[in-house]
Amino acid sequence: MADTVEEPQLHNGKASSESQTDQHPTSEPLSDDNPKLTDSIPEMKPEEGQSEVTDGETQSEVNDAKAEEVEPVAKPELRHVDLSPKEKQIGSTEGDQGTSKAVMKKEDEGNRTFTMRELLSELKSDEGDGTPRSTVSPYSRESASQAAENNPAMDLINRIQVNDEEGRSRQRVLAFAARKYASAIERNPDDHDALYNWALILQESADNVSADSVSPSKDDLLEEACNKYDEATRLCPTLYDAYYNWAIAISDRAKMRGRTKEAEELWEQATNNYEKAVQLNWNSSQALNNWGLALQELSQIVPAREKEKVVRTAISKFRAAIRLQFDFHRAIYNLGTVLYGLAEDTLRTGGSGNGKDIPPGELYSQSAIYIAAAHSLKPSYSVYSSALRLVRSMLPLPHLKVGYLTAPPVGNSLAPHSDWKRTEFELNHERLLQVLKPEAREMGRNLSGKSEAMNTNVEKKTVKVNITEIVSVTTCADLTLPPGAGLCIDTVHGPVYLVADSWESLDGWLDAIRLVYTIYARGKSDVLAGIITA
Repeated sequence: MADTVEEPQLHNGKASSESQTDQHPTSEPLSDDNPKLTDSIPEMKPEEGQSEVTDGETQSEVNDAKAEEVEPVAKPELRHVDLSPKEKQIGSTEGDQGTSKAVMKKEDEGNRTFTMRELLSELKSDEGDGTPRSTVSPYSRESASQAAENNPAMDLINRIQVNDEEGRSRQRVLAFAARKYASAIERNPDDHDALYNWALILQESADNVSADSVSPSKDDLLEEACNKYDEATRLCPTLYDAYYNWAIAISDRAKMRGRTKEAEELWEQATNNYEKAVQLNWNSSQALNNWGLALQELSQIVPAREKEKVVRTAISKFRAAIRLQFDFHRAIYNLGTVLYGLAEDTLRTGGSGNGKDIPPGELYSQSAIYIAAAHSLKPSYSVYSSALRLVRSMLPLPHLKVGYLTAPPVGNSLAPHSDWKRTEFELNHERLLQVLKPEAREMGRNLSGKSEAMNTNVEKKTVKVNITEIVSVTTCADLTLPPGAGLCIDTVHGPVYLVADSWESLDGWLDAIRLVYTIYARGKSDVLAGIITA
């Protein structure tokens, strides 16, 4: 990140790819041995930016520099980072493909689409009063103006005052587009594409309004955008982008209301719309990530008895996003922060008392794994590095993860269940290795007659999986495996079968191994090595 922080901050609520303006409760610094509690988990804000994230994203490097900007504070805090904003182009959706096709169509240009950047360039090239040039006839322009009269949405847009020249230019383009959509809807009230585009115009315009503006207020514009999204989805219930962007608009409205009953209702509406978006496009890691963030916000408002359920649902959404896109570093980081918050809550309340709660120490360790992975994938992000400084001591150094798995005798995955042994495993940046306790090792005699561990034989009988040899990591269920949560690590030498203690434990192992492999595949193993071995 471009900015630095005076003290480590672990981002635990929400941050957008744009600037951070939300207020966040802070936590006491965490010591190596005695993690302190925070009062609550801070907030998130969906960011402005790209519709898709890849490892080589160059555009997002600029957006992210804004997104994870933090103000120096006296105490560390944990805050979420969010990925997916509303689309930056104005347009319609091809729902059957499940992808965003945000475009604006000019009436006289047939099927050619124009992006916001093209329209801004056109505006800057205009002379006179700054009205965008167009080959639309004067009659059409007059019709558009008449359609805009006495229109509440147009009235809101026309009253927007922007201080800087760039903002004014942008707003003129938005106002011009809004008039065209008003005219289109006047001609055809059932034009769901025009309604969707108009909602985007209102949502984009809200970004041009300062938070303290009252005429019109940001909330007024967002509310009107929500009304347009509502109309559009009633006319076309398969508009994925409409549900997605509608959820973001609702989330922005909820943030303005703090932790009130009204905010709770809005967050619930946002989660419902993210759910509909995912149902229409199950392959959208962005929607899953934002869904998790909205649930995390909701967990701060719901009654205490409901909080854990909401938090665990948020965890499942972040995890689903990561499994769709293994290098989705923001969802990885967000999962780390929500686990950190759950650890604090468990430590503070003692858990639910049902005997199935994961100990706080294990939750802190899991949190550190995801934060370390996010930093390894994007080491230049100061948010991640600041968070890592806070949680690194919670890792089982010099390893990333240590835990128990049940394994068969080496080379014999079809061995009787009684021959499978529950033993400790260690995962680092290079391999997953079974650890045999001294008493489990074969003993031999040296020349002096004294017994000693036969390390060579032990090494041969130890399960070892090199990260560079992994082909895939999946869950598995087979009668040849002992009861439990099956794990299959397919390697170039063949599959390795293991069994975790529980399905929740299996989730942790799956994610950790996949993340280490993804970090290796992205050429960042040296970064992870530096974290756990330094």
